[in-house]
Amino acid sequence: MTDRKIFIIKADGTREEFHSDKLLDSLTRAGASNEVRDKIVHHIAGEIEDGMSTSAIYRHAFELLHKFETPVAARYSLKRAIADLGPSGFPFEKFVAEIFKAKGYETLTDQIVQGSCIDHEMDVVAWNENKLVMAEAKFHNELGMKSDLKVALYVKARFDDLKDREFVYGTKRHLDEGILITNTNFTEKAIQYCECEGVKLIGWNYPQVGNLHDMIEDVSLHPITCLTSLSNSEKRNLMEKGVVLCKSVRDNVETLFASGLSPEVIERAKRESAFLCPDVL
Repeated sequence: MTDRKIFIIKADGTREEFHSDKLLDSLTRAGASNEVRDKIVHHIAGEIEDGMSTSAIYRHAFELLHKFETPVAARYSLKRAIADLGPSGFPFEKFVAEIFKAKGYETLTDQIVQGSCIDHEMDVVAWNENKLVMAEAKFHNELGMKSDLKVALYVKARFDDLKDREFVYGTKRHLDEGILITNTNFTEKAIQYCECEGVKLIGWNYPQVGNLHDMIEDVSLHPITCLTSLSNSEKRNLMEKGVVLCKSVRDNVETLFASGLSPEVIERAKRESAFLCPDVL
């Protein structure tokens, strides 16, 4: 790559200057070794062209990572793996509920809760001894899509209608926290508004600490759509049978065999799941 500036196309269609540090950081977060990480960044920096899409850069980095460190490639593909849950029929709100469960909360999804004015369908309700949380989960199949100001406005209005009500989740209590959570990101206007109005936002990389990516990694809750050891048809088949999370690979070996997977494929899937979810096996 020359010293001239290279501009790439993001998933939302905007252009930004390519910085190898971002690629380096993403590979580091995935757990790539220093040697492999530097090798991939050097390779891609030498081939990148003006106008190349971030998805093309990702695919190339993923191919190289899969070649050098297969289990790490599964973690690198996490964002797309979450997006792939949509067509699987496993609702995003159920995945969010699983995250709260792993953090020690009891959870329910698709709850009808009564506000001061009207009732509302709440995607996720989570509670423990100290806290009652309600979350609006916005799922986007396209990684370039963002939750915008319109979404933020109606979510704020919904939480305002609920804040003075008493609920019975575990015990009688009021709502402690309302969250708007998405598998992608938010527009700048949505962030500006919610920061001003005190609505908590959780996106893929927002806020800088405690974002959705962090939450998933903290509890090792990866979907099987991450696994590189299974084909797409094998993943779909397993998800139709209820095996959706990597941790489920451990508990559903019979289902894996019943799906027609060979012992070798099952063993690879178990090993890869163990890397992603350290408590597996």
